[in-house]
Amino acid sequence: MTGKARKTTELRRLIASPELEFLCEAHIGISARIVEEAGFRGIWASGLTMAASLGVRDNNEISWTQVLEVLEHMSDASTVPILADCDTGYGNFNNLRRFVKKLECRGLAGACLEDKRFPKTNSFLHSEAQHLADPEEVCGKIRAGKDAQMDEDFVLVARTEAFIVGTGLSDGLRRAEAYRQAGADAILVHSKRATCADVEVFAKEWAGRHPLVIVPTKYYTTPTARFRELGISVVIWANHLMRAAIGAMQDAASTIHRTQSLITVEDKVVPLQEVFRLQRAKELEDAEVRYLPTRGRPWTAIILAASRGAELGLLTAERPKAMIRVGGEPILYKLVGQLRRQGVLDVVVVRGYRKETIAPELHNLTVVDNDAHATTGELHSLWRAVPHLRGECVISYGDCLYRGHHLRDLLDSAGDIRILVDCDIRRTQRVKDLVTCSQPCVHDFLTQPTATLTDIVTAVTAAGAMGEWTGLLAVSNRGAAVLRQELEVLAADAAFARLHLPDLIKAVMSRIPVSVVYTRGGWLDIDDIKDLSDAESYA
Repeated sequence: MTGKARKTTELRRLIASPELEFLCEAHIGISARIVEEAGFRGIWASGLTMAASLGVRDNNEISWTQVLEVLEHMSDASTVPILADCDTGYGNFNNLRRFVKKLECRGLAGACLEDKRFPKTNSFLHSEAQHLADPEEVCGKIRAGKDAQMDEDFVLVARTEAFIVGTGLSDGLRRAEAYRQAGADAILVHSKRATCADVEVFAKEWAGRHPLVIVPTKYYTTPTARFRELGISVVIWANHLMRAAIGAMQDAASTIHRTQSLITVEDKVVPLQEVFRLQRAKELEDAEVRYLPTRGRPWTAIILAASRGAELGLLTAERPKAMIRVGGEPILYKLVGQLRRQGVLDVVVVRGYRKETIAPELHNLTVVDNDAHATTGELHSLWRAVPHLRGECVISYGDCLYRGHHLRDLLDSAGDIRILVDCDIRRTQRVKDLVTCSQPCVHDFLTQPTATLTDIVTAVTAAGAMGEWTGLLAVSNRGAAVLRQELEVLAADAAFARLHLPDLIKAVMSRIPVSVVYTRGGWLDIDDIKDLSDAESYA
């Protein structure tokens, strides 16, 4: 076999390793990925914590089909082997052998079978009242499980609860040896004592005749070095991710309920981007590019998101304006999503202020940095992205929100350079990019005239203004070449650092017609607190 070994082979190597190895508990897909990312070479799929994640008791209240569904998600979410806790096998030998087959189909590497009676009770609950199954019955299950497996490296661990129920060392050794002879690949000896005395005496008598697995939940103060001295093969950290998660969730829930706000917990929880990363959002975006070519347009988008947006005060102290959340998601990522839904898959973002807050890996972005953002304008940002200004391209500010039809109308229109113009000029006393055109907008959008730009002025008002430029610009391959040439000319000017996109549009008007695509409302330019409030309703 070439490349990465099968998960079953990897688990068998862990069990047989001369070094002490470790498995860490997981109970759902995302926790399995977290365990793997932490560096563990194997995962323990705990019956206790899988049951807890579903809000039921560890008394076989979670059915074996529910367990299989959880395990399938965990297997899909990780590349390291998983040893599944299968309690008592969910019935007799027949249930166990069916379960083994189902585990193999789902990519599980092994199963751990305990020798209590069905239905089981958790080892740390009223253990003195629990009873063990007849060892011959357990041996029959082990033989059935081994006979059922298709992969010769699938691992079956036999777990004896002799110390848990109080039958002691001799019964534990007798059972373990019988299980070994029945075909178990390793023995798990369990103990409820606060010291590892049970494990020590067992390990000495066992004398290394077969791999030995332990679960030091109760005797957690024992130094790990002692386990090495005893010749233990594998240590299972059996339930600590679930216990950590419960504490964190309880704290967050009570804080939110008490304060009726998220402000005191937001900095204590992982950002949504980390959730998306663990969900492998980028992999899906990459796959869409590969497998859905019909969705893609041969377009590149360049988003200018380098400025802070100082008008928003403390809201942009730690992030650029483009990363302010609207409707639970940063403005920038909303814009990226709209572009992707229109088939524009190649997205370039020009970063600047607090650039580290824009994570390209989450949305499959190409990033270009304008480190002089504090002293330069939008043209300098676009100049930084000139290598990407090729072929058909759409250029946008990073602080605007658009509907899908805005992008679609602009991308589907004709012309080497065209801009989206809102003919409903806002009645606000603020500076806008006002335009005059060769033809005015008409109310019947089905019969819009073919209009070209005649002037663009950045002002509060302008005589004869026919609309406001929305910040969206699209170019053909020829149009992109003209923009590059004009940018090169302007870049030689001492005033280049202070120039903005309307200056570029005005400069190219004498060389090539700039087509106008009219729209009426429905977009939003976020400049101040009022705009941000409007944006929440917009979203």
